[in-house]
Amino acid sequence: MRCEIEVQSRSRAEFVDITPLVQDLVQRSGVQQGACTVFVPHTTAAVTCNENCDPSVQADILATLERLVPWRITGTPGSSYTHDEGNSAAHIKASLLGASQTLLVNGGRLALGTWQGLYLAEFDGPRHRRVLVRIMSDAE
Repeated sequence: MRCEIEVQSRSRAEFVDITPLVQDLVQRSGVQQGACTVFVPHTTAAVTCNENCDPSVQADILATLERLVPWRITGTPGSSYTHDEGNSAAHIKASLLGASQTLLVNGGRLALGTWQGLYLAEFDGPRHRRVLVRIMSDAE
């Protein structure tokens, strides 16, 4: 089963929990055992699987990524991003996290750990994003 979901981000950088949307697609697919691949066809957004119980975890990840890859480079003459659009930091952060996740499906549900959730990681928002989902049965 191939599906597409749409996500609207509200900030320049944020994690949008897409777990319920993807889980609903898995249930509607009827697949009991298999895999679910989630892919974001954008170069300044990513897909990640991480803790979904304490929102401070997402805030910590975003803050750490901002320290590692700041929106603007300052301090050293000549040290700046060369990409004309001015969103190089978003491209780098998206590359670090990756454009897809593949999760197992077990008993008709995503095989997530107790504290895990699936997120669209936005780095150049707010924007309207597409998320592509492919659910495959072990029988395929």
